[in-house]
Amino acid sequence: MPPPKKTLLKVIILGDTGVGKTSLMQRFINGKFSQQYKATIGADFLPKDMKIDDKNVTLQIWDTAGQERFQSLGVAFYRGSDCCVLVYDVTNAKSFENLQSWRDEFLIQANIRDPDNFPFVIIGNKIDVQESKRVVSSKKAQLMAQNLGNLPYFETSAKEAVNVEQAFDVVARNALQQEESMMFNDDYTDAVNIHVDGDSYGNCSC
Repeated sequence: MPPPKKTLLKVIILGDTGVGKTSLMQRFINGKFSQQYKATIGADFLPKDMKIDDKNVTLQIWDTAGQERFQSLGVAFYRGSDCCVLVYDVTNAKSFENLQSWRDEFLIQANIRDPDNFPFVIIGNKIDVQESKRVVSSKKAQLMAQNLGNLPYFETSAKEAVNVEQAFDVVARNALQQEESMMFNDDYTDAVNIHVDGDSYGNCSC
């Protein structure tokens, strides 16, 4: 009997440099945390096989550079994403304030067909730090998540493995839902475009 078909889900992690994007990915996929900080150059991805309910999926998680000079690479890396994770550092107000611009940039660069319904998940990382160093409150973050479209919101510690599994479980489920809805829409689009002439079909943005 052939092995059950796996669905490939592409997830992209965005946020300012130093917020812990690579640490979150490494913690979730390899169960490891490194104290040594090394800035991501361009983008890197790691796969993880998961089972969501009765479906086998491979989560392909893309970790992107937070530095300005790499943002022009966005188009190549963002296209085809099924879910986008927006990460900030709870001790860094600027990284929190920049979430909306990361989201807006992603929607433009990835050419998302239905931006109002595309799944985003917000993660506030580094909650293992002393409370006195924290500058972004849970209340403020929840308000932003609500204002951006009732987005799922998690507070995590990649260092101490707090809430990382739970966050990525929601990411994977949202990505699967997105992938399935896109497959349905693509089938429907093909069906209604069968008799469209070649020129206009070639200009389709799908």
